[in-house]
Amino acid sequence: MKKTLLAGALALAVLSAGVPAAMAKINVAKAASGLGKVAQAVTLTDAQMAAYAKESVDWMDTHNKVSDPNSEYTKRLNRLTVGLTEADGLPLNFKVYEVIDVNAFACPDGSVRVFSSLMDIMTDDELLGVIGHEIGHVAKHHSKKAFKEELMADALKDGMAAAGGVAAQLSASQLATLGQSLAGAKYSQKQENEADDFGYEFLKEHGKNPWGMVMAFEKLDSMSGSSKSSLMDRMFSSHPQTVDRIARMTKRANKDGIARPQ
Repeated sequence: MKKTLLAGALALAVLSAGVPAAMAKINVAKAASGLGKVAQAVTLTDAQMAAYAKESVDWMDTHNKVSDPNSEYTKRLNRLTVGLTEADGLPLNFKVYEVIDVNAFACPDGSVRVFSSLMDIMTDDELLGVIGHEIGHVAKHHSKKAFKEELMADALKDGMAAAGGVAAQLSASQLATLGQSLAGAKYSQKQENEADDFGYEFLKEHGKNPWGMVMAFEKLDSMSGSSKSSLMDRMFSSHPQTVDRIARMTKRANKDGIARPQ
């Protein structure tokens, strides 16, 4: 049975207590606040940021069901992302989480995680549209900025000091908090537009149909209000904004003379 997103500090307790699968959720829970040391977080180097991002992604990969190489989900994702190896010089890697949330996210280290329930409702073109958009947030450094802000947040103020230039090891609860920030990061309207533009060009440059982004937005908009559509909540703050972004991408595709898939 697929799992879903857990909001709250009980994720680690759920894991250790052996709660039935039907009640378990994606393990990216909020951690409790700590004290002090915010100055060290402010002065983190890019290398330390990358180390924390990788540690967080590795933690999520370990604590959530990742589709195995022979699953249909993995085979489909691998087929769709052939040739999508880097963005703005950053190597990309793709995995599927078998969870019921309708979501996908990309991390500052180039990790892209697609949820199986998103794959269930999206056509190939639509799924690529979402992936292109999420990669845009990485290429434009939006995810890096959001990640650093989370590192500076109260929940991670304690234990963020770096010794000898090496990033401090994070606790499980801190890794869970960072996972939450990666999977649920929200961006400004300007950042979303920048990610739309990058994703559109990214798909074009790799021989993919950028209409997929429009079609994905339309489908997500039709799901507005669904408790499972965490991607809709994250990407769109209001219905008018959704409509405007759909119109904007539609205009670009028509201007470029690109045919919409049937």
